[in-house]
Amino acid sequence: MKTYKKVPLPFIGQKRNFLKHFIPVLQQNIPNNGAGWTIVDVFGGSGLLAHIAKRTLPQARVIYNDFDNYAQRLHHNAATERLRQKCQAMVSERKNQRLTPATQSRLIAEIETFNGFVDVQTLASWFLFSGKQAKDWTDLKSKTWWNGIAQSPYAEADDYLDGLEIRQQCFTELLPEFAGQPNTLLLLDPPYVSTAQGAYANEQYFGMVQFLQLADKMKPPFVFFSSTKSELPAYVDYVCREQVGNWQVWEGCQKVAIKARLNYNAAYEDNMVWRFD
Repeated sequence: MKTYKKVPLPFIGQKRNFLKHFIPVLQQNIPNNGAGWTIVDVFGGSGLLAHIAKRTLPQARVIYNDFDNYAQRLHHNAATERLRQKCQAMVSERKNQRLTPATQSRLIAEIETFNGFVDVQTLASWFLFSGKQAKDWTDLKSKTWWNGIAQSPYAEADDYLDGLEIRQQCFTELLPEFAGQPNTLLLLDPPYVSTAQGAYANEQYFGMVQFLQLADKMKPPFVFFSSTKSELPAYVDYVCREQVGNWQVWEGCQKVAIKARLNYNAAYEDNMVWRFD
């Protein structure tokens, strides 16, 4: 099966920069190509973690919780490519240049009369300044647009989700089914607390209360992704030092950190934390 090292369609928060760390962690801790193991991508997002887990450990059962309905976007990949070509032909501004009001108005008219599926998240990646998000079409068309239209065509990616078991459940329903079960790895990449979540299916889906629910119910083995923007490292240091809450799950964790950048003047640190024993 083909292995994708980046997502076929744009998604805020995809973890492709962690793959060189994530793959060895899987290989070093799960034997026999994953035979007898279940891997649950609890906050599935773009499905990249689930996809890589299945390609790395093909004998494992891999569950992708497609809460944000990324599979639907992939299903309409051909329509998104048709719309990309139409929009590209209408824009004369240079790459990364702000669009004139006239160009933006023409594009909005074209999109609203387009005969096919309209993928708002992909459109936001074309027309909003780096790192900006839109919660829906009404929100997107009210913003200032820039020329960030993808230059390369979107290829068919029907095989991207091959081999995955797809669910669509809130993590509060999915986690109790699998947490603490033998040979079950939890992949935990929740929306970052206290950050913009407008690109997700439910922008109120994950706040501080939800994070505390997750922290209380999770058990090793797990791989957890987070960021200094949501203060996970500080939280882990605190609960282990004070021995409060479900602190034992964090004891002895390993961590790797990478620098990430939203745009030319906004950077932060992303973290991958894992524990298997």
